[in-house]
Amino acid sequence: MTDSPTSAALPARRVRGGPARSVVAGGEPAVWLSGAALAICLAMIGGLLALILWNGIGTFWPGELVRVTLRDGSAVLGEEYGTETYELRRASVPLLPAEARPVALAAFPEGEDAIEAVRVLLRTDNRRESGSTFTYVDAFEVQPGSKTTPSWAVVLERSDQGRFLGEPVRLVTPEQTYEGPEAAWEAFQKLRPAALERNERREELEEESGAGGVLIREAELRVRSAEMRTGVDGRDLARALSESALSASERTRLEAELAEKPADLREAIEEYVLLERRNDIQDAPRLAAMSELSAENAAEYLVMRTASGQEVEVETAEVVRGYRANALSWWGRLGVYLSRWWEFLSEEPRQAGTAGGVWPAIWGTVTMTLVMTVFVVPFGVLAALYLREYAKQGVIVSAVRVAVNNLAGVPSIVFGVFGLGFFCYLIGGGVDQLFYAERLPDPTFGKGGLLWASLTLALLTLPVVIVATEEALSAVPNSMREGSYACGASKWQTIRRIVLPRALPGILTGMILAVARGAGEVAPLMLVGAVNTAPALPVDLEAPFVHPSRSFMHLGFHIYDLGFQAPDGDAARPMVYTTMLLLIALVATLNLAAMWLRARLRRRFTSASF
Repeated sequence: MTDSPTSAALPARRVRGGPARSVVAGGEPAVWLSGAALAICLAMIGGLLALILWNGIGTFWPGELVRVTLRDGSAVLGEEYGTETYELRRASVPLLPAEARPVALAAFPEGEDAIEAVRVLLRTDNRRESGSTFTYVDAFEVQPGSKTTPSWAVVLERSDQGRFLGEPVRLVTPEQTYEGPEAAWEAFQKLRPAALERNERREELEEESGAGGVLIREAELRVRSAEMRTGVDGRDLARALSESALSASERTRLEAELAEKPADLREAIEEYVLLERRNDIQDAPRLAAMSELSAENAAEYLVMRTASGQEVEVETAEVVRGYRANALSWWGRLGVYLSRWWEFLSEEPRQAGTAGGVWPAIWGTVTMTLVMTVFVVPFGVLAALYLREYAKQGVIVSAVRVAVNNLAGVPSIVFGVFGLGFFCYLIGGGVDQLFYAERLPDPTFGKGGLLWASLTLALLTLPVVIVATEEALSAVPNSMREGSYACGASKWQTIRRIVLPRALPGILTGMILAVARGAGEVAPLMLVGAVNTAPALPVDLEAPFVHPSRSFMHLGFHIYDLGFQAPDGDAARPMVYTTMLLLIALVATLNLAAMWLRARLRRRFTSASF
């Protein structure tokens, strides 16, 4: 067989390049770069999570208390929080205490102008007594060999003004005084449960008194509503009739005036007066009981001695938790650690959030996220369904898609400003004018609340759901639609029975992304409902059970408030890490639940296209 003329006429093609060119052509550098980028991203995420995990988990572990004596004769008792190395220059030595200056100067080598010095950060607490929570102790200030761990060093976690560190001296009760650390501490352990019961009883009495005040406030609003309907004043008359110290002639005159009022206003005034009198009758024994409980608490106190020798009286009922820090076994420390975690997860915050728990913030975060999901998923799915299945593809639909994608890049604070202006002021203000006019100028819906915060975050996460749902719908093979049409199904029947079930995993992916985005947002919530302290939960067991107008606490906002608004930033920093850890765990739990549901749906609707 001979070569064709054409092939013989073509010159031999020379392949240029060597192994380096073949490596580039094969794409190995792109693989290396991609792998390196992935490794860097994973390292950054892992490092951040490890930092939060380490600091968050270790926050509540009780450490040992150390006592050091300084060269000036004073002593410091506290928990070591870290060691810091800094550069000390000769010119800065005069800033040290007088007793530490010769030691510091002796540490300088001849001819050197700067040395590395060490100082220890101690958490000394006793903020109410000393005004600070942390103290730096320079190594030059400490007398050699003076560091000890006193066996009777006690930590008292108080309900107000933070922890107290010291040694027990005596316990004073109305019946007896217990002298000495051992006797005082043993008596304190026995008497503290009764003190806690007194506190609980006092809180119950305060709640009962507050409930009576709420009923009176509602009755007063009904009087005002009747005033607005009839155009006749009645609040002054209602307050006058509710006074207990009225003469017979004055009461007769007021009742005659009441008889002349319109019927609905008269009924509202009578109800208000009845509630006021009933509350006055019930408040008298409550106030007496509360005063008695306060007197019992004040008469029972523990005398503590600080490291400086000052004696401080601490009421037994004021102590939330107390333990001997240096006498605890490992199991004892574990018990304190778990007790603190339970308090953190189940109690309300104390001391501007630096102590206590975050239960209202957990409840508010979960409730807001679920309400947001209820709003965003149906609307996002319907919008994507129309764009993909019903709308005629063209310039307008393309412009809508571009607008939706651009909304995903709008800063979240812009959504917060929009929610404040549109939802709170415009819609909420209109609702107040129509249905809650008697409460004005105190707004009901015309301010931040659970409903407006959920709607604002629903708008924020709506593009995520729309885009993910469109991708899921487009992934359903057209052959399935055509097979359904061939069997005689209508378009809606095809969408409902064929398209949507197979797109559900993708729709749930959009929901997962929306939950992750919405649960961690803070900037919009600062404007439309989140507060640092909420007097009541947005969802509770009181009718109507769901209160959309109430403000709420949020874990993300709580982190911001602790990190930037707390009066004692150093004391709040450990709680910041712990709250961050809790928020990440909460978002991860919600996402894992949605991913589990998505996996089940995928297994159910997996089928081949035809």
